[in-house]
Amino acid sequence: MTTQNAVSAPVPVAGRPRRSAYPWIVFALAFGLLLSDYMSRQVLSAVFPVLKTEWALSDSHLASLSSVVALMVGLLTLPLSIVADRWGRVRSLVIMAVLWSVATLLCALAANYEQMLGARFLVGVGEAAYGSVGIALVLSVFAPRLHATLSGAFMAGGSFGSVVGVVLGGVIAVQVGWRWSFVAMGVFGLLLVAVFRLVVTERRLAAHSAEKDGDKAEPGLRAPLSSLYTNPAVLCAYVGGGLQMFTAAVMLAWMPSFFNRYHGMATDRAAAAAAIFVLLIGSGMVVCGMITDRVGRRDVTHKWLAAVAFCTVSLVCLPIGFHLEAGPASSVLVGVGAFFAAGSSGPTAAMVASLTHASVRATAMGTLTLSNNLLGLALGPFVVGVLADRLGLLSALQFAPVAYLPAIAVLLLGRRLHPSGVRRLQAVTTATTP
Repeated sequence: MTTQNAVSAPVPVAGRPRRSAYPWIVFALAFGLLLSDYMSRQVLSAVFPVLKTEWALSDSHLASLSSVVALMVGLLTLPLSIVADRWGRVRSLVIMAVLWSVATLLCALAANYEQMLGARFLVGVGEAAYGSVGIALVLSVFAPRLHATLSGAFMAGGSFGSVVGVVLGGVIAVQVGWRWSFVAMGVFGLLLVAVFRLVVTERRLAAHSAEKDGDKAEPGLRAPLSSLYTNPAVLCAYVGGGLQMFTAAVMLAWMPSFFNRYHGMATDRAAAAAAIFVLLIGSGMVVCGMITDRVGRRDVTHKWLAAVAFCTVSLVCLPIGFHLEAGPASSVLVGVGAFFAAGSSGPTAAMVASLTHASVRATAMGTLTLSNNLLGLALGPFVVGVLADRLGLLSALQFAPVAYLPAIAVLLLGRRLHPSGVRRLQAVTTATTP
């Protein structure tokens, strides 16, 4: 009888892919919250022209309202990612989303620059570790062969959320006032996080985990945090990922103002025009991630070269496009540059995931987010804002793509160091496996 039961019982086959919709549901909900994250962050760009007039703000003031969010994300993402790795990723994500949504509602109540700056500070605190913990959660239920595609698609949620935030924010600001733009974003975030909390749980994530047994540590046994900062190849992915975000961040923040000032468009039309280019940035992140997974199937180091190629295209196209007179040629070149502007996001995230242990992967992604924000999302808009006060916005935009030069150099170094990075990871995995 015992033998018959043993024979008839379903036995999992090693290596057989599990067919389940749940990982894709997790991705969809996590992606939706990332949309909310960036809708709350970038809706401010749509109302820049209104705030500049109503509160008599300089471009530096406007830039600070944008950069303070990225700055807080940069400063807090690492410690909060460490907490999430230990306290629970789902619980941490829920608290973050509630905080940034409530803080966005507070933006609607701001009466002056100082109050808006304080509310934006809280938005940054809430959003600090969402990107790193969210992508770690998503990658945990998908096989590594999809990691660059999923990383690019997930991070593209920032651009898509920016599109929705900028366009919808601009329309609402014109129709019923800029304060209602923030109300809409805050309410959307609160509704979505309620659905996320009901569907996504730590137990269900563990049941659908795609991590290999050798990449798991025993309960209470984790890879040392030092392993995230002593692997030179991983350090190159951190720095290269941050630098390649510089110009994309500039375009996310300043394109509405560019169309408002240099094309004479009203707030809502400028936001809609800018949204086209922001959408190109997000689409490029998805497509570039797919390209990267394909070219890296036989040789994973080709993913580094793909990242270099994407940076190079934007480095060539954007300065020329912004230098030319407004017209079809200018629009096409800026559009091509925008498409590849953040295309290296997927490859760099995939490299970080492949070269770090699963037990500290949220912290690893937190470090990447730290670099993305300090070197890109915070630094880019602020630097261009300061330059715009002195040289004009158009000249500042022409200067921004120079940041791709050090990014390319660091990514090429990462490719050279990749084999030693793999050996270091294998040593860490051996140490955390009984």
